[in-house]
Amino acid sequence: MAGIFDLFLERKAKLEALATKRKAQRAATKKLVIKSHIDEVLDPRSAQPLFTDIRPANPLDFPGYAEKIALSAKRTGYPDAGICRAGTIEGRAVICAELLPEFMMGSMGVAVGETITRAAEYALEQGMPLIIFSASGGARMQEGMFSLMQMAKTAAAIQRLSQAGGLFISVLTHPTTGGVTASFASLGDIILAEPGALIGFAGPRVIEQTIGSKLPEGFQSAEFQLAHGFVDAVVPRAALRQTLARILRLHPGVSAKRAAQAPSQEDAAPMPSPAQALPAITPQQQVELARAVGRPHVRDFIDGLLTDFVELHGDRLYSDDNALLCGLACFEGRPVTVAGHIKGADLTSNIASNFGMPHPEGYRKFIRVAQQAQKFGRPLITFIDTPGAYPGAQAEERGQGSAIAQCLFELSRLEVPIVAFITGEGGSGGALALGVADRLIMLEHAVYSVLSPEGFASILWKDAKRAPEACEVMKLTAQDLLAFGMVDVVAPEPAGSAAANPQATFETLRPLLRRALDELGCLDTPTLLQQRYDRYRKFG
Repeated sequence: MAGIFDLFLERKAKLEALATKRKAQRAATKKLVIKSHIDEVLDPRSAQPLFTDIRPANPLDFPGYAEKIALSAKRTGYPDAGICRAGTIEGRAVICAELLPEFMMGSMGVAVGETITRAAEYALEQGMPLIIFSASGGARMQEGMFSLMQMAKTAAAIQRLSQAGGLFISVLTHPTTGGVTASFASLGDIILAEPGALIGFAGPRVIEQTIGSKLPEGFQSAEFQLAHGFVDAVVPRAALRQTLARILRLHPGVSAKRAAQAPSQEDAAPMPSPAQALPAITPQQQVELARAVGRPHVRDFIDGLLTDFVELHGDRLYSDDNALLCGLACFEGRPVTVAGHIKGADLTSNIASNFGMPHPEGYRKFIRVAQQAQKFGRPLITFIDTPGAYPGAQAEERGQGSAIAQCLFELSRLEVPIVAFITGEGGSGGALALGVADRLIMLEHAVYSVLSPEGFASILWKDAKRAPEACEVMKLTAQDLLAFGMVDVVAPEPAGSAAANPQATFETLRPLLRRALDELGCLDTPTLLQQRYDRYRKFG
């Protein structure tokens, strides 16, 4: 009886295994319903398939690979993991490519690399923005070095598009890893990510097996990448179309100079000198007003003067700095790039923004967006309000001096108009890093100095308590700097200072900004650069 029972159990196990195998086969061949990002963001009925002739290859004659490709193609209805469509978003013509995770985890082989490369080439040829939605397990192992070469191939195609001034928006979805992360997906002018998406070079399992330790919660998530400076924004899938449309509106493809207008009669009138009408207050009192907690800060000026603001995050190297804000916006219909120091309204927000003292990664973020301003022909507007660059040990370790020097270098050669506002405290090189400009406009009660009065007194007199005396001898007021020719215009503040009536302050600055952009926008590039060079060449 025992033998018969054993045979029964053995027979039952075989039948169950066969049923499980057949169930798996049916699941493997079942047609998938794929929710394409492209279909969700393009205008209805605008999508036109491109490059449908691209087919996968088996360059290594890898055993079983052709069968696996055929099975994935049957399940998804696509020949490989990469698809491309031309279409419109709110009427704006775009090229969209996408990697489908349902097809062998969106891995990049020759066919995917060819799809991405052709998409970039077509965007360059047609003068259209390129949007790529990535979701990939990385390189296609079965294609060996042919897969690896797609990293260089796609990166080279994106470089050509970028060199020609083309816009590339990279959208990272779950998961984006390996060779895709380490090539085209990380090369976007703007990089967006979906909430919770896994984004990294080496996958978590590879890292844990290599280093032999458990990774922290949230490691390599989209939110992790935002905090560490590698993406501009985390955007839910439902908001992607709206976000992309907004970004496209800020990249109309018209340079700042071509869009410029001659100053109107009203704006062309000579600016009255406010110096004669200023109340008699001491330099120390000027410093106190410049540092006042209620004074409007960069976000206030953006809200009061600009529209359609989109914040950009991160230096793409290490982190995102909360002391320096950068982004895109419009001023009276013309796209601009904007940046400024962030100060808080209370102790908590000041701690969060490091009291407006940037680290090196903040200045490198600024350099990145300034370079984009040139690429897309957008004027650069900066709002300066900082005690100075952060002087801590970690900032020194990460190259604070080098980062500031690079800001000065890049701004000196930027081929678009630069207008800087000193709105509060302009402290030392940390302020100058955003202050190399064609026009420098200073609020009446702002200050601009080689160092803080306290630091000045400590260095020269070994006594920080002599700061009030330092305020007198440093010549740091707006009126002093106007007399030196270092400031172009001193903008009057309302009674009680800008803190008492921010809206009146914005309305004072608006025509000054309009006039500056119109005047500078009429200059050809050599003249703009020569005038900027001459401006600083004359000091001393």
